[in-house]
Amino acid sequence: MLESIARCLRSVREETPLVQAITNYVTINDCANILLCFGASPAMAEARAEVEEFVGLISALYINIGTLTDEQYDAAVKAVRKAAELNKPVVLDPVACGAISRKTTVIEELLTVGKISVIKGNMGEIKSLAGLGGQLRGVDSIDDGTGGIEACKILAQRYNTIIAATGPTDIITDGERTCLVENGSPMLTMITGAGCMVGALTAATVGVTEDPFIATTAAVLAMGLAGEMAADSLPAVLPGTFRARLFDYIYCMTREELLKGGKVQCL
Repeated sequence: MLESIARCLRSVREETPLVQAITNYVTINDCANILLCFGASPAMAEARAEVEEFVGLISALYINIGTLTDEQYDAAVKAVRKAAELNKPVVLDPVACGAISRKTTVIEELLTVGKISVIKGNMGEIKSLAGLGGQLRGVDSIDDGTGGIEACKILAQRYNTIIAATGPTDIITDGERTCLVENGSPMLTMITGAGCMVGALTAATVGVTEDPFIATTAAVLAMGLAGEMAADSLPAVLPGTFRARLFDYIYCMTREELLKGGKVQCL
C-alpha cells in the first residue's frame, strides 16, 4: 500500500495537476499554498460565469462549502454538473453539514447533478451525512469516533464514492476496502484549515491516479505525516511555527520518509 501511495505522490510532482477550488474564504490561501507545496497547481476559480469553461482545463475539482455564498452555490452546481459531463473527478468537503441544515440540502443537490468521487470530512460531518447523529461544535467535530468505520462504509455504499473521515485515526473506505491512517499530530487542531488542506490535496491526488481510494489515502497520509514531522521538529508547542513547517514538510517529503513513517492499516 505504501508503495502505491509513494507512486501517487510522485505522479503529483511529475504531472502538476491543475486543481480548481471553490472553497471557503477562511482557508483559501492555505489551500492554494499547500497545493503548490505538494506539486500541484491551484486555481481558485469560482465566478459562476466562468466555472463551466474552466472545468474543461482542470485535472480535478475541489468543492468546500464552509462559507458558502449564493454565488459559490451557483458556481458549485454548474462546476459539478460540467465535471460529470467531462468525467473530471470531484472532491467534496461537507463542512458543518451536521450543524446547518442548508449545507445538507446543498450536498444532496450536488450528489444529484453530478458524480462526487470523494467526500472528505471530519467524523462528526460524516456521521451526520450517514444519518447517525455525528457530534459537532460549529465546523469542528467533537465526536468520539465510535462506529466510525461502519458510518463511512454506509455512506460510501450509499453514494458509490470514497469516504474519508479525518480524526485521531483517519478512515478511508470505498465500502469494500478500508484503510486506517495513524499519522498526525494534535497540533493540526491548533491551526485553521487543516481539514480543508487535506481536501485540496485529495483533489490533487485523484487528478493523477486512476484509483481514487489509493489517491485519497495518499493525500490523507501525506498531510498526517507532514503534520507529525513538523510537530516533532519543534522545541515546544508553537502553532504559528508549526503552520509554516507543515508547508515545508509537505514540500520536502521524500519517498523514503513516507515509506518509513507511514502508518497505514488495511482492513
